[in-house]
Amino acid sequence: MNSTNGQPASGPSNPRDSKLARWLVIAVLSAFLIAAGVLGYLGWTSTDNTVPESGYVALVLGVVFSLVVGVGLMALVFYSSRKGYDEPAVLIQEPEPDSDDGPRSPH
Repeated sequence: MNSTNGQPASGPSNPRDSKLARWLVIAVLSAFLIAAGVLGYLGWTSTDNTVPESGYVALVLGVVFSLVVGVGLMALVFYSSRKGYDEPAVLIQEPEPDSDDGPRSPH
């Protein structure tokens, strides 16, 4: 895999292939977006059922609860990062016993 300069052994890729791959990915993702939009529209308009008021209350409470949890977790992430809790663990060496104290009794 590696050659002397760190490049893959197959050589550099063709820039034209890169552009084609990029446009292919954009086209596939756009097709997924359009399909999701069409399915969402069809699902929204396929029934004549109405949502009761309790359904809207549950929807609002669910959205508010999700936002509170998300904001709270992000606040904890920022707090933890600022206070240094995200730093790697460091082993604290125990102090060496003084040799002039004599033998220590085990506790």
